[in-house]
Amino acid sequence: MNYLAHLHLGGPQPADLLGSLYGDFVKGPLQGRWPADIEAAIRLHRRIDAFTDSHPIVCQARMRFLKARRRYAGILLDVFFDHCLALHWADYAAEPLPAFTARVYALLASEAQLPGRLAELAPRMAQQDWLGSYRDFTVLERVLQGMQRRLSRPEGLDGALAELERLYEPLSNDFHALYPQLQDFARRHRGEP
Repeated sequence: MNYLAHLHLGGPQPADLLGSLYGDFVKGPLQGRWPADIEAAIRLHRRIDAFTDSHPIVCQARMRFLKARRRYAGILLDVFFDHCLALHWADYAAEPLPAFTARVYALLASEAQLPGRLAELAPRMAQQDWLGSYRDFTVLERVLQGMQRRLSRPEGLDGALAELERLYEPLSNDFHALYPQLQDFARRHRGEP
């Protein structure tokens, strides 16, 4: 799962939201580096990643990609599943997506010290509405181009958008089968009924 899904699954409280994002930027043991509630959200982020990476639906979805691209399938699924979540947000959340994203952006802007690269990304994330813009499939091209710039073998993502377009229906079905299970998993790990 990518940023939007982690934020949604992590819980509604400010510490939940922060920890849900920090999970992509804070590596290694936590050991009191952050407040306990933020560390709990980082741990949940890591559990969600582990649950997702080993889930049979995700394994099946990875196999849908051309063999030469499977090395990048996890990255592509993260981005595509955020697209599906943004597009079908009302099916999975009571709060409207624009209200949710505005709340996240305001929280990030109010934080004095964000970890690592998040500090430089947060203003651009808000300014360009990264979270809400995932609704538009064509935005994924820009997202994938940004990812290519950070890869040691960027050619591995050449043609990835066309492949996502070709796989749109089966991958969408995979998302809709998986996401309610992820919501249940996250609720149980947050201690909610």
